[in-house]
Amino acid sequence: MTFQTEPAYRHGSPARTGVLLVNLGTPDAPTAPALRRYLAEFLSDPRVVEIPALVWKPLLHGIILQVRPAKSAAKYASIWTPQGSPLAHWTRQQASLLDGALRGRGLDIMVRPAMRYGNPSVASVLDELKASGVQRVLVLPLYPQYAAATTASAQDAVMAWSGRQRRMPEWRFVNHYHDDPGYIQALAQRVQRHWATNGRSPKLLLSFHGVPERSLHLGDPYHCECHKTARLLRQALGLAPSEVVVTFQSRFGKARWLEPYTEPTLVQLAKDGTERVDVMCPGFTSDCLETLEEIAQEAQHAFLDAGGKSFHYIPCLNDEPAWIEALASIALRHLQGWPIEADLLQSPQSQQESRIQREQALALGAKD
Repeated sequence: MTFQTEPAYRHGSPARTGVLLVNLGTPDAPTAPALRRYLAEFLSDPRVVEIPALVWKPLLHGIILQVRPAKSAAKYASIWTPQGSPLAHWTRQQASLLDGALRGRGLDIMVRPAMRYGNPSVASVLDELKASGVQRVLVLPLYPQYAAATTASAQDAVMAWSGRQRRMPEWRFVNHYHDDPGYIQALAQRVQRHWATNGRSPKLLLSFHGVPERSLHLGDPYHCECHKTARLLRQALGLAPSEVVVTFQSRFGKARWLEPYTEPTLVQLAKDGTERVDVMCPGFTSDCLETLEEIAQEAQHAFLDAGGKSFHYIPCLNDEPAWIEALASIALRHLQGWPIEADLLQSPQSQQESRIQREQALALGAKD
């Protein structure tokens, strides 16, 4: 194994703490070539497609990557903004706001966004953190519910980078926060503010990203964690079980996925006489293709075409202050026990004293 070339270790170098905020990823542009690169990386992950490579790769490269990029590019183009991809924009915003929230608590902890697929890659951001003196890293995926295809895959990317390092940082991983009180309260506030402006629907549909049903039988807790999030949110809103519907979206391929499926459920609600529905996607912390195009556009059209009268999409948490506070609390809870007092923000005088102390330590090290 070839290890990455690193600068010589300097005695007395101050250790810093960093938070790696990981989201799924996005293409660099809403074009077929950009989608082809992105999908090739995404769909080559064995955590995402659990089909033997000998069977899957010819299908992926021979058919899917020849047909799907152009179709997906048109979908991305319908949600692209002047800031670029919505998911990339909101992830950058969340990292910046989390950095500010930690600084507001007196901590100089580096927070950086990274994408499991696409840019900025996990490896490139970890390179940046290491070059900045970060020796303790909290990996915080933006997936509230644990799934092997998302959370575990993010950890895979971190460990792949680790395998190329001679001197690794200390690691901590956040697996899930599907039942975190701050996260649940942020969701509830989002819904309540929407109701205050638009009135309340008799049905609140909570759509989570789907995964193959097989993953549930293999031990993945995702299905249960989605339902727990939904139950806690329903209770926080004071709703009866009959007022909330839980569904799963984004199927791919012919295998059976977690049910009930979102769009068919919306069609059936409309046919059964439900005139208005409010739809929220609690498993997505940033608005993206799956929420803005698949739900706010495609699912809305399906509901209205089936006889529904009014469809309301409730945006993701994005830059909600309550969500950023929840994210900060989650980070701080997982940072406990690390010497983060070394990351306390310092006054200019304290910085000068620290610089002198470091120089003295280096001088002593040289004499030794």
